[in-house]
Amino acid sequence: MKILLLFLLTLQQLPALISIAPVEISESPGLSANIEAGLETKRGITHKDNYKASVRITYDNNVSYVAWAELSGEYGEANDVENTNKIYSHLRYIHILTPDMIRWELYYQNQEDKFKSIKARRLSGAGLRFNMFDILIGSQGYLGIGGFYEHIKYIDTQLNPNEDNIRLNTYLAYSIKFNNKSTLAYTLYYQPNIEKFSDHVISNMLELKLNIYQKLFLKFAISYDIDSAIPKAIESDYDFTQNTSFVYSF
Repeated sequence: MKILLLFLLTLQQLPALISIAPVEISESPGLSANIEAGLETKRGITHKDNYKASVRITYDNNVSYVAWAELSGEYGEANDVENTNKIYSHLRYIHILTPDMIRWELYYQNQEDKFKSIKARRLSGAGLRFNMFDILIGSQGYLGIGGFYEHIKYIDTQLNPNEDNIRLNTYLAYSIKFNNKSTLAYTLYYQPNIEKFSDHVISNMLELKLNIYQKLFLKFAISYDIDSAIPKAIESDYDFTQNTSFVYSF
C-alpha cells in the first residue's frame, strides 16, 4: 500500500521516460496510450527510494497528422533526504508536408528540476523533419531542424537571473524494430543559443524496448546530457542516467 501511495504521489508531482523512438503518421491509427513506471528501493546499509512514472496519449488520424501529449516525473530520497525531484510535460503536432520525405512540427514543453535550480523551463518551437535513413527493413531515421524560444526561471534568481533565449534545434532520431514489437532507438539533440553558440545543450539517448508479454514491455535506457552554461552553484555540466522500467501500451 505504501508503494502504491508513493507511486500515485509521483504521478501527481510529475527526464521524459516514454519511448524515444520516432513517431510516424499512420503508424498506429486512432487513439493510443503508453504508461511507464520504474521503482528502486534499498534498505539496510543504504536507505533509498526512487520512483519514476510517465504517460503518453497519442492521436494519429492515419492520413496527414499525428499529435501527442506526455507527462512524466521522477522523485527520489536517500537516507530520508530528498535528492531527485523532476517534472516534464510535452505537446507535439506533426503534419505531412510532402508524401514521403518532409514533415513540419510544432511543440511546447515545460519542465522543472529542483536539483538543477530550475523552477520552470518553458519552450515553444517549430521545425522540419526529413525522412533520411530508412536503411534496414523495419528501421526509421529522421533529421530535424528548427528553432524554439525558451524562458528559464531559476529557484534563486539573485544567484541565477532568469533567461530568455532563442535556440537552434537540430536532432537525429533513428530506430530499428525487430522481433515484431521490440525496438532499439537512438536520439541526438544539439541546441545552441543563436546569439552565443558556446552556450549549447547536447542530449544523447539510447534505449532498448523488449516485448515481454502482449502489450507489456521492458525498457532499458541510457542518457547523457551536456549543458555548457550551467546555473551557478551546480557542480557538474553533465548528467548520465541509466534506468530500467516497464511500459504498458494500449
